[in-house]
Amino acid sequence: MADTGTISIGAESEERMRLHGEETYPYECCGALLGRDVADEGRREILEVFPLVNRREDSPRNRFSLSPRDVLAAEREAVTRGLDVLGWYHSHPDHPARPSEYDREHAWPWYSYIILSVRQGVTAEVRSWRLAEDRSQYAEEDLEVRRPEEVKR
Repeated sequence: MADTGTISIGAESEERMRLHGEETYPYECCGALLGRDVADEGRREILEVFPLVNRREDSPRNRFSLSPRDVLAAEREAVTRGLDVLGWYHSHPDHPARPSEYDREHAWPWYSYIILSVRQGVTAEVRSWRLAEDRSQYAEEDLEVRRPEEVKR
């Protein structure tokens, strides 16, 4: 898989994701990543996170599900803010912040996937991944957390 580049996220947005994961523990949280793809510079900028409700009823401790309406709501929010949906985030309660086989089977290439490891109710690790075009594997993206003064709108 080719180099995936860098994904950056504002400290406030990263904290919002962390809190979402901790609030929903021991269940998985999920949400959309809104921002700009600066492909010519090999980076993505996450400017907002859009928390969503995990619709999974049968196994919310180790799976998440979004409805088509959730995806549409994220797209609408992005358009309203002049941004794009660049990916999705979710938590792994008491498991590492790396994609599972289930994640791979249900992901789409191009999008970034930020995974939070929430251990005993506290976010322990945050990592980002992108699925190969042939859907065979993930590659980790460099994840940078920007301080407020570094955020460009």
